[in-house]
Amino acid sequence: MADAMTWWPSPAKLNLFLHITGRRDDGYHTLQSLFQLLNYGDQLAFEITDDGTITLQNPIDGVASEDNLIWRAARLLQQHCDCRHGANIYLKKVLPMGGGIGGGSSNAATVLVALNTLWNCGLDDDMLAALGLQLGADVPIFVRGHTAFAEGVGEIITPVELPRNYYLVVYPGVSIATADIFGDPDLCRSTAKIRTQDYRFETTRNDCQPIALKRHPKVAKILRGLLEYAPSRMTGTGACLFGVFENENDANHALKALPEGCTGFVASGVNRSPLLNTRDNVTGA
Repeated sequence: MADAMTWWPSPAKLNLFLHITGRRDDGYHTLQSLFQLLNYGDQLAFEITDDGTITLQNPIDGVASEDNLIWRAARLLQQHCDCRHGANIYLKKVLPMGGGIGGGSSNAATVLVALNTLWNCGLDDDMLAALGLQLGADVPIFVRGHTAFAEGVGEIITPVELPRNYYLVVYPGVSIATADIFGDPDLCRSTAKIRTQDYRFETTRNDCQPIALKRHPKVAKILRGLLEYAPSRMTGTGACLFGVFENENDANHALKALPEGCTGFVASGVNRSPLLNTRDNVTGA
């Protein structure tokens, strides 16, 4: 059944840099980051039903449906809109969990955008992004679907246009819990803010990277190898790493040289998410 339906993209993202600029009284960290969307990721398909039931047709092992961001996003939209429809949801999963490339957040955003369309909810992007923020700080980025500069706790978003680069994204086979990184007492929490127009890869960093490398020597070793090929760093709270290439062939060459025990893929950066392109095709926009 799923093969006859439209598959909606759920693209990966990279944090080209991640500065922690402070910590609020409620415990949340303030940050600055540049979210680069990629033309590679998971895919979801939706079979609309009239019984109000939301079902994951291929749930992730070890994750209860009610704890899955896919199910939670669908249920949140359903309750907000008092929608009587339901959905059977199918997932083609290629992005690693706990990798820092937005797999779960992107999945949630794709559910919100797709079901808002398929259920005829009529919510605009601002409302969808507000709902998404209830599910995770990164979800609004994927809902809005543009490579963007983010501030605050991730909710202040400024779309930007970046030149096209190719990225080798490497998963070291290690899962890093975000809470462990942000709870580390050695995490830098006082990086000075920069202006959007002043961003340069070489003058920025990922404040979470030193903590992750200290905790996971395997990740540190792979990063050292990747730096031999291109400017590279960790994305998000890890554990995925990435190298920045101007040439796709060079990125693929580095991919073939990855050590055993880690996997990777080469993708192009995009300024507009393929999710929005699919939505436009479905709605005829």
